[in-house]
Amino acid sequence: MAEFTAKDVMTLREQTGAGMMDCKKALVDAEGDMNKAADLLRERGIAKAAKRASKIAAEGVVYAYIEGSTGVLVEVNCESDFVAKGDRFHALVEAVAKQIAATKPQDVETLLASTLPSGETVEAFVTDQTAVIGEKISVRRFTMYESAGHIETYIHMGGTMGVMLNFACEENDVTKELAHNIALHVAFSKPQYMTKDEVSEETLAKEKEILMKEVMNEGKPANIAEKIVLCKIKKFYEENCLLDQKFIKDDKVTIAQLIAEEAKKAGCSVELKAFCFYVMGQGLEKKSEDLQEEVAKQVEAMKK
Repeated sequence: MAEFTAKDVMTLREQTGAGMMDCKKALVDAEGDMNKAADLLRERGIAKAAKRASKIAAEGVVYAYIEGSTGVLVEVNCESDFVAKGDRFHALVEAVAKQIAATKPQDVETLLASTLPSGETVEAFVTDQTAVIGEKISVRRFTMYESAGHIETYIHMGGTMGVMLNFACEENDVTKELAHNIALHVAFSKPQYMTKDEVSEETLAKEKEILMKEVMNEGKPANIAEKIVLCKIKKFYEENCLLDQKFIKDDKVTIAQLIAEEAKKAGCSVELKAFCFYVMGQGLEKKSEDLQEEVAKQVEAMKK
């Protein structure tokens, strides 16, 4: 039995950046030899992957997957556009999406802890691929819908943006075309809410406060300012609430009106239950690289 202490595990962790359990296993396999354990971690790619954990993963793809009545929209990030376009990275993303559809996790943490058909956890799989690919890989977020009606997905420009819609309706040519058109609309218009009822009182109060200050700064009397703000709030709803937005292909109708009209043509009820859209890397800091660095990275990747 290998002899080592908790302090040894901590020391190895500090030296390599690997996880506690990985360090403990390496020390067991190395029979307590710290140097050998560190070498084992490097051989297994764990130390390399751990060092990558401090990097910024702001590239990647948004990916859509449908299996039966389950739809998945997931964003997985890496460090460079070059890796994001690679087959190995796309295979990883597809495996993650299929795992979400199969296990239906509640959040990313639960997903990472779930076990793949291969027997390893998603977290271990991502860590292994981080070491192989040589860039930090991060499963950032996902949305999953289960529907008895129709799930529509749209991926823009190879994964820079993704949309998913959940409809309660019969599937026919009319409803499928409607779903596709609304998916395109969402990608273009980027609504923040389904209806005005979803806008929180806090958000509405803040918006009114900002608008009131803008109008008052223009020198409008208070009573006139209030009426102007009410009109601007209506416009806020029209710009941010999907069902109130003007359809991008016909601005004479709102999305709500479009759904009602197409439902009559389809001969069935049509209800948009939910929607989501992801813009890849939105809110993440991107590391700038000069051309020489990017070319060097690509050459290095091709050697693997």
